[in-house]
Amino acid sequence: MPTAAAPEAATRLLGGLRISRNTLFWCLHAAGWFAYGCVQYLGSLIYEKETGYQLVILSAAIAGFVVSMPLRYIYRMLWRQSPRAILLGILATSYLTALVWRLCVNFAYERFMPEMDWEITHWYQYFGGANQGTYLMLCWSAFYFGIKYYEMLQLQREATLRSAALAQEAQLRMLRYQLNPHFLFNTLNAISTLILDNQNRTANQAVTRLSDFLRYTLDQDPMKKVTVRQELDALNMYLSTEQLRFNDRLRIEFAFEEPALEALVPSLLLQPLIENAVKYAVSPREGGGTIRVEGRVRGAMLELTVADDGPGARTSSALIEGRGVGLRNTRERLHVLYGDTHRFAAINAHPGVRIEIALPLEKASIP
Repeated sequence: MPTAAAPEAATRLLGGLRISRNTLFWCLHAAGWFAYGCVQYLGSLIYEKETGYQLVILSAAIAGFVVSMPLRYIYRMLWRQSPRAILLGILATSYLTALVWRLCVNFAYERFMPEMDWEITHWYQYFGGANQGTYLMLCWSAFYFGIKYYEMLQLQREATLRSAALAQEAQLRMLRYQLNPHFLFNTLNAISTLILDNQNRTANQAVTRLSDFLRYTLDQDPMKKVTVRQELDALNMYLSTEQLRFNDRLRIEFAFEEPALEALVPSLLLQPLIENAVKYAVSPREGGGTIRVEGRVRGAMLELTVADDGPGARTSSALIEGRGVGLRNTRERLHVLYGDTHRFAAINAHPGVRIEIALPLEKASIP
């Protein structure tokens, strides 16, 4: 069973991975050009080249090591561009790098092999052989993107595994609360009161709603993403049982734009936040309270808000500590699922508490 320390351990793991990535790059970069030099040197021995040619090989390997270093930083900027932009960027960058590399190599030829039957009469001849150098830089680029893509797949796999563990923990915590004898006692007592008041139809609807919600929580895959519309249906099942306890003291307002209803969210995302609001904003007050849930699409982001008009907390730190389980688990789950591409904020709104979430917009596929 994962604990709250799991995300911290994951963060330390990723920090170590960044360090090892940097070390791995320089090791592979140096090894690649060293291998190039060795292969060229063996070729010079086989074909009995002059001693000056071996100095040219050394110069070419050192120049290649130096001039190809910027490729890493250029390709980092290209990484999140469109495939077409990446391809064009690779071709242009490889060719320009090859021009600089051949300039160094041809200078080495002129310096260390003056006896070579090749005289440079025009400045542009210093860039001769750039096409061969381009193939070499394209090979460098292919290795770089291949390794980076493989690493991305590994990171995604690790993030999926951590997300599954956190989602499973969130579901089990919710189920423990829902199956808590005190919760069931209050709910069943409210149903019993309806039966005694001869409101049998309402009582039957309440039992059905309670059964549907418990079945939903047991059957729902914690890794599955559902539409906001489906998430609200599950919330209504949960809230209908809570309204048996609080009647008019629990007031719910929904304000969702139509495009937001078809967006995808992690299943059971909002339920812990609503549960917190019921526990801290509605239950302690004689007059109850209002919970407002909002959803909208802004650009490429889905924005969700859960706000209540309860007493709130004295400070932001007290807010996190006081409502720690629901808020902390939701925040950690979103961090594993979306990384730095999401926003999560718990705001002491005076009065009440406002939870704001922004997720990358994902649309449900139409079958």
